[in-house]
Amino acid sequence: MRILIYGINFSPEWTGVGKFTGEMAEWLASRGHAVSLVTAPPHYPQWQVPAEYSAWRYQSDRYRPGSGGTLEIHRCPVWVPRAPHGLRRILHLASFALASFPVAARQIFWRPDIVLVIEPTFLCAPMGLWVARRARAAAWLHIQDFEVDAAFGLGDLSSDWARRGALAAERFLLRRFDCVSAISEKMCQRLLEKGVASSHAALFPNWVDTSAIYPLARPSILRDKLRMPSHASIALYSGSMGKKHSFGFLAEASRRLAPRTDLQFVFCGQGPCLNALMDTCREAGNVHFLPLQSPEQLNELLNLADIHLLPQRGDAEDLVMPSKLTGMLASGRPVVATARPGTQLGRELDGRGIVTPPGDVETFVAALVRLADDPGLRRSLGHAGRNYAVQYLDREEILGRFERTLLESVSGRETGSREPAPAGRAGKMSLQ
Repeated sequence: MRILIYGINFSPEWTGVGKFTGEMAEWLASRGHAVSLVTAPPHYPQWQVPAEYSAWRYQSDRYRPGSGGTLEIHRCPVWVPRAPHGLRRILHLASFALASFPVAARQIFWRPDIVLVIEPTFLCAPMGLWVARRARAAAWLHIQDFEVDAAFGLGDLSSDWARRGALAAERFLLRRFDCVSAISEKMCQRLLEKGVASSHAALFPNWVDTSAIYPLARPSILRDKLRMPSHASIALYSGSMGKKHSFGFLAEASRRLAPRTDLQFVFCGQGPCLNALMDTCREAGNVHFLPLQSPEQLNELLNLADIHLLPQRGDAEDLVMPSKLTGMLASGRPVVATARPGTQLGRELDGRGIVTPPGDVETFVAALVRLADDPGLRRSLGHAGRNYAVQYLDREEILGRFERTLLESVSGRETGSREPAPAGRAGKMSLQ
């Protein structure tokens, strides 16, 4: 197949959407497919373009991963704000959508079989749909975040008329894609509420390489680097440090637990909230910071944790599904998260962690104390999480199903059917 992927985030971004888009593209190319990427230079979660890339020039590269496949990467200019909130975030996304327009349009002559648009950013959806129609390709939209809902739900935008207009435009476009997928069952339900026919909605969850992320039989080498006492339990947050992650909440939890020297906090990552968090915890003796770790160090990092931390604002529930969760579960460590009962995150952690109400610091602290004081419970929950990851979140299994669905979708178009093949429907590509 010829597969065009259109999205703002891509490798070598180590976290979030770029990580999964990069792994998917490389996997498809290694399977013998021709894959073309229209994307931006890496900038997340640092919100800064590395020196070896340019934010203002068009750049293209071509690779042959093996098995006869090819991977072409077309990077387009993008404006990257230092503080990506509100209007500045919209301008950031719009700058990529505008700059990528001519590059995406040229892909029509490449004649892709599938045009796969990744949200964020939804601003690329109209162009991706137009390219697919002009190339007579299947149009697929894959949603990692409900960008429109999150922008208003998290307070980045607040105008009622803008909200109504954006939701109407979203609904109009969603119904015109041949397939729309999302990464959780709750997000797929939201697709139906937004007017997507059930025959065109698919569950395409994020994954983890369970052969690369696994429980270590020894302590992580990062414990020595941080000079952690052997008796201390480590509560780890790793990943992007953005607005939806409630870092004031984590700082308050660490402050309340400061008298317990046997429970230490490690915050690892980058993002717009990092400096404020470091300022808040400057005098805390139980808080330690690590820079974002390379993929080669990821298993050591995840095994540093005795307890994984996954805070999330209540107004972000079921609009996004934390991509870091797959690695946490695969590492065989329990997770303490903030979510309401019945949410997707709450369901994922049932029997594999402890879920506390968003904003309830006292209950969150009590959950940390309970796990710190009970190694047997930590082992039990961590083992259940590892088993779940191996059984339902393995990369080869999920991407293998996705590849079969793409092939069947192309076959369906060749026989004149607009509907995606049954394997791509929400009830078939399920987590369990």
